[in-house]
Amino acid sequence: MKQKIVVLTGAGISAESGIQTFRGQDGLWEGHRIEDVASPEGWRRNRDLVLDFYNKRRRQLHEVAPNEGHKALVDLEQHYDVTIITQNVDDLHERAGSSHIIHLHGELFKVRSSLDESLVYDWTGDLNIGDKCERGSQLRPHIVWFGEMVPMIAVAQEIAAQAAIFIVIGTSLVVYPAAGLLHYAPRDSRKFLIDPFADSLGTSGIPHLRTITAPATRGVPDVVRLLLDEADGL
Repeated sequence: MKQKIVVLTGAGISAESGIQTFRGQDGLWEGHRIEDVASPEGWRRNRDLVLDFYNKRRRQLHEVAPNEGHKALVDLEQHYDVTIITQNVDDLHERAGSSHIIHLHGELFKVRSSLDESLVYDWTGDLNIGDKCERGSQLRPHIVWFGEMVPMIAVAQEIAAQAAIFIVIGTSLVVYPAAGLLHYAPRDSRKFLIDPFADSLGTSGIPHLRTITAPATRGVPDVVRLLLDEADGL
């Protein structure tokens, strides 16, 4: 039976593919206040602004590609049972070839009904006013906005609790509830934190945690090689 590896990825891994990170030091997302483009209130105030913002993000996603961090995670599936839990809304894990991915915060290449959350559609082009679901309601980005529930968090918590090895990549561990997933991993599980600022993230009290102060494109392949060498030696 393969060991269970759970991987939690954040903006850091996607940033190395050229995707703008969610929030800059000034609290803005590419010049916009977060509450204007990533909240139900912003959607009610100015749908044109929100749709334009996500249309630009969607177009950019067509122009980027998975990086060495994304690709290395695929190799783990040779010897391990791997589930990736991502805070990112891009599809770079899928394009790299990973098999089991949970999107906590939604997906940029999907849209949903603003009336019925169960009506979700694949969508790779622009989304405009007048694009409606089968029930006649305006479609909106399939993104979990601030102030909304995170529907997949309970599933993610259950999977985190099964981890023999838990790997955190490119996240500051300050955005909840995702940041709390590390604490659902069994106490005796091995844990890796890969981030350029890993030493300053306040994780010193977590048992069996090894920090790798490196970007994802360097740190992830190193950890994957270590784990694959261990598996080959069994």
